[in-house]
Amino acid sequence: MESTARLQGKIALVTGASRGLGRHIAVSLASAGAVVAVNYANSQQDAEETVRMITVSGGKAQAFRADVTSEKEVLELVQQSEQYFGIGIDVLVNNATGPQPMLSIEDSTWQTYLDQLDFFVKTPLLLAKAILPGMKLRGTGSIIHIGSEVVQIGNANFSSYVTAKAAMVGMTRSWASELGPQGIRVNLVAPGWIPVERHEGAETGDYQAGVPLQRMGEPTDIANAVVFFASDESRFITGQCLSVNGGNTFGS
Repeated sequence: MESTARLQGKIALVTGASRGLGRHIAVSLASAGAVVAVNYANSQQDAEETVRMITVSGGKAQAFRADVTSEKEVLELVQQSEQYFGIGIDVLVNNATGPQPMLSIEDSTWQTYLDQLDFFVKTPLLLAKAILPGMKLRGTGSIIHIGSEVVQIGNANFSSYVTAKAAMVGMTRSWASELGPQGIRVNLVAPGWIPVERHEGAETGDYQAGVPLQRMGEPTDIANAVVFFASDESRFITGQCLSVNGGNTFGS
């Protein structure tokens, strides 16, 4: 992990950072100089491995367990993180996700949709409400949502997930308009299919063949985009949805 000072002095909270994209995002934020609160829901061992990857390279991080769909646990997560580091959260990365069932319309229920909305709409709202007082007091902050290219593709038999991720796009734009006057930026990174642990053994050939850059994305491709939005390099950018998918989709 090559250290830089782009985020020196910043505190970043990454939800769902014990593995997958979240782990790579946390490591990259730390390599840019941020101190990272590594949130996890289930595996303390995995979360501690993320922390180890950061600290072994000279970074600073601490793991915090919380179910980020729970208002009570979100408040405790933010309070514990800020007390531990002694400073308010400057960067929030909404990355946490749960099961992503592929179901036909007939097999879907309203609860199927609510399960996805819990992670991609309710959770960001709970976290924002908890961290915004500090961000507004300091007059700065960056909120970064992890979206998905599925919003533009409209994958069949995946409507609950597609719908919830689409809601994140609207939320991003509305929040950017509301929070801009307080110096708080809100952006979204929309990955393509980035193989991580949950995709082990999956065939990627057909997908890769349709990507203009003719390769699969890597977790660091997403993490680098997050670092950009977290840093002052993007200080005049807010309300944007950046597709990081090798050109698999175009537009917003």
